[in-house]
Amino acid sequence: MLPIANRPIVDYVVKDCVAAGIREIYFVVGEESTQIREYFGRNLKLEKYLRERGKTDELREIQPLANVKFHFIEQPANGKYGTTIPVALALAKIGVKKPVAVIMGDDFLYSREGENDISRLLAAAKDGEAAMLGVRIPRKDTPNYGVIALDEKGNFAKIVERPETAEDAPSNLINVSKYVLPPAVKELILQNAGDRADFATTSASGEYYIIDPINAFVARGGTVKVIANRGEYLDGGNLRGWLHANAVVGADLLK
Repeated sequence: MLPIANRPIVDYVVKDCVAAGIREIYFVVGEESTQIREYFGRNLKLEKYLRERGKTDELREIQPLANVKFHFIEQPANGKYGTTIPVALALAKIGVKKPVAVIMGDDFLYSREGENDISRLLAAAKDGEAAMLGVRIPRKDTPNYGVIALDEKGNFAKIVERPETAEDAPSNLINVSKYVLPPAVKELILQNAGDRADFATTSASGEYYIIDPINAFVARGGTVKVIANRGEYLDGGNLRGWLHANAVVGADLLK
């Protein structure tokens, strides 16, 4: 819920998903967390206040998104952790029969021209395939990220986590945890979270990483397409990224 200019980060993510045609969104939130529920719900008192004062523009701004259904799933504070776990919790509600988009909520792709990278990601996986977004960064910065290695066809091969030097990086595309995943990957995620898979389930730190079931899918012959970003990657997960994101979006609002 950190603000980028006049909106929280998650609002940019949700608006991109809705613009891409997604009409059912599952949030995985912390125990007793209410901020996201309240933000995407109705505030009748505020609506009344704005209506009485004739603030029609502001009233329009706070209306819930039309024709979009939100679901909220609580993640236990003392349970397993890592990127696999919230996805597995959502899949337990959604099921595994259809593909899903998995989009983390602390960063987003920003385009002044209206480009929608979530739409491009969905289009790449329209035949039930798997796809992931790769974000281009300066090669000198690759040692700070999980870098995507591509196979001879330009599809995902593996992640090289924080290469020692820029020269060791297999590409300048980093993984930002934005995927479209078919049923086969979803099954592996549920197995991973439940410690039932025949591949490594946790890291040395005890975290469950979603890249493990994706790697297992590829090892078993699956294909994951890699779609390079067109929008500008803005990351609110650290102070420098958050300040930069506010500067970029804020500058456009002031034009």
